Amino acid sequence: MKVNAFFQSILRRVRFLMVAFTCTLLFLSSTSPAFAIESYQSDTREGPAQLLEIQRKTDEIAKSAPPGLSKVQEESNKGLNEVQGDADIDKQKRPENSQSATSVEENVKNFLEKVTGNN
Repeated sequence: MKVNAFFQSILRRVRFLMVAFTCTLLFLSSTSPAFAIESYQSDTREGPAQLLEIQRKTDEIAKSAPPGLSKVQEESNKGLNEVQGDADIDKQKRPENSQSATSVEENVKNFLEKVTGNN
C-alpha cells in the first residue's frame, strides 16, 4: 500500500511538471510571431512605382479590345507575364538563379547525418 502511495505522489509531481511545461510551451509559441515584427520593414516608397505601372497597363488592357495572340505572346516574352513584365524578376526564384539551393531532401539527409554522426 505504501508503494502505491509513493508512486501516486511521484505521478502527481510528474503530471504537474508536464502541465507546467505544456503551458510554458504554449505561451512561448504564441508570443514568437510577435518577434517577426522586428524583421525587415520595407520602405513605403519601395513598391508603388512598379505597382502603379502595372496598374496603368492593366487599366489600359481592360479598356481596349481583347489583344490577339501575337500581341499577348510579344508582351509575355518581355518578362514574367503580359501585365507584370519583368517587375521584381530578380527577386523571384527560378532554375537559373537557384542552382546553389539545397533541396529539402538534401537538408534532411544533412541533418540526419549530423544527428547520427555519419559525416
